[in-house]
Amino acid sequence: MYKKIIVPVDCGQLDKGEKILRKAASLLDAGGEIILLTVVEDMPGYLAIDLPVDVIEGAIKDGKAKLVELKEKTAIDARVEIRSGAPAREILAAAGEHGADLIIIASHIPDLANYFIGATADRVVRHAKCSVLVDR
Repeated sequence: MYKKIIVPVDCGQLDKGEKILRKAASLLDAGGEIILLTVVEDMPGYLAIDLPVDVIEGAIKDGKAKLVELKEKTAIDARVEIRSGAPAREILAAAGEHGADLIIIASHIPDLANYFIGATADRVVRHAKCSVLVDR
């Protein structure tokens, strides 16, 4: 069905990541590609000044290790990619750069500020140029 699928995973919720990765594998065409992605959020300048220099580097290494572990656990062939910045913006940028035809994203249980779907998922749905599947 799809040739290139972006699967953004919040490393704090790997169970949801596993679920959407398996869904992506079931929707992937033969010869297609899954990009397993996590985004490490940038620290605001006023916080970054008080933190050790290697905090962001450590978060990037930890994110990559968790995605590799998830990939191995599921035995699903996927390219692992780590980005730094605002999650919705980086997910959309990855989709554009890779020419994705689907983004599968998990959503948390929303609060009143984002009633129907989570804030990141909401932004991705509104601004994506490809199809988006939101898994709850």
